[in-house]
Amino acid sequence: MHSGAIRRRLALGLAVLTAAGLLAVAAPGEAQAASGYCPGRKVRTLPFSTGTVLVYKRGGYVCAVTLTKKPGVKRKMSVSVQARGNRPVVDEGKYAHHAGPVTVHAGRRCVWLKGQVGRGKFSSGWILC
Repeated sequence: MHSGAIRRRLALGLAVLTAAGLLAVAAPGEAQAASGYCPGRKVRTLPFSTGTVLVYKRGGYVCAVTLTKKPGVKRKMSVSVQARGNRPVVDEGKYAHHAGPVTVHAGRRCVWLKGQVGRGKFSSGWILC
C-alpha cells in the first residue's frame, strides 16, 4: 500500500472519530444524563415545577429517576415507584443532580410514581396499567 493511501485512510478514520465525538457532545443534557440510569425504553417524561421524573420499562420492570431543573446545588430530592399491591421503592436524600434510579417488578400491574426536588412535588396516580 502506498503512503498516500495510508494517509487517506488515517484521515478518514480521524474524521469519523471527530464526528462521533461532536455528536456525543451535542446531545441534549437530559437525554445524555438519563440514558445511563435506567435500562429499557423511556415511556414517560413527567415534568413538575422544580424537576422531571423519567420513567423506563423493560420486560416487567419499571425504573424511574428524578432530575432537577437546576443541577449543582444539593437539595432534598426523592423518587418513588410502587407497583399496585406492593410497597413503594424509594430513594431520597440531598442530591445535586438526580435521585434514583429505583426499579420495581410490576409485571402488568399499574404503578404509582412520585418525585420531589426541593419544595416541588409530583404524584402520578396509577399509570402504565
